Amino acid sequence: MKAQLEALIEQLEAEGRPGLKKSIGVSWVSYDSQNPKPCNGSGTNWSGSEPFYPASVVKLVYALAAEAWIQKDLLPDTYQLRDAIKDMITNSSNDATSLVLDLLTATTSGPSLKNEQWESWQRQRQLINNWLDDLGWTELLKVNCCQKTWSDGPYGRERDFYSSKGRNALTTDATARLLESIMTNALVSPPACKRLREIFSRSIEIKQRKQDPENQVDGFLGAGLPKGTQLWSKAGWMSQARHDAAWCCPPRGNPMLLIVFSKGTQRANDEVLLPTIAKTLFNHHQQMMGP
Repeated sequence: MKAQLEALIEQLEAEGRPGLKKSIGVSWVSYDSQNPKPCNGSGTNWSGSEPFYPASVVKLVYALAAEAWIQKDLLPDTYQLRDAIKDMITNSSNDATSLVLDLLTATTSGPSLKNEQWESWQRQRQLINNWLDDLGWTELLKVNCCQKTWSDGPYGRERDFYSSKGRNALTTDATARLLESIMTNALVSPPACKRLREIFSRSIEIKQRKQDPENQVDGFLGAGLPKGTQLWSKAGWMSQARHDAAWCCPPRGNPMLLIVFSKGTQRANDEVLLPTIAKTLFNHHQQMMGP
């Protein structure tokens, strides 16, 4: 798998993507069971421990954290929260993300704060990072998941916090471990994981994709998968990034986990890169699995 991945990235760079090797991270895991256990796949990575600005992929972390908070009775399980989690993942809504993060951390956006109010607000906004630290997973050592996602940019106390604590950061290895935990019932309860899988599920059927221009499949990993493949994913896209985190499974076969982060203007505008990676590695996955 390592040789296959390295050869693919070399080829893609040679096809007219100078600097690709320094602007991409990939984590790829192949499972030998239709119902795999956590941390039980065969995998490899390319710059898998390098932090990237995750764009909207960070919403995967916030959705998982929301289920963990609910499970611990730290957050009321309301219809409004459920709608926000769904919209945050299915439609990648920044407004919904803002509400979810406020509820998770008991903070709100607004004008700048001072003194003890400001110190208290910052401590609260770090609650998700504290939770990730407490998991003790080595894949999570370089992550930072405490900022909202914005259409224009942060203002007021959000800008102050952004300046002091920096941008969100995820690695492909960290994202792989977290997505795997959802798909294998590893971190929160099976009913909670089932709810998450329902909102991460996406159709790769052309007809359904045409009905939704923001389908998070076209231009991303799902566009490279063969017809009939099941897909659970969360994409991230902005002017300097094109990412996707995907769990995919053929109609009769074993699942594959693939996380791809790419940065820079050229990568952000490249609608072919991620589908090509998915197609090549999924074909290799099926060949390894055999008939």
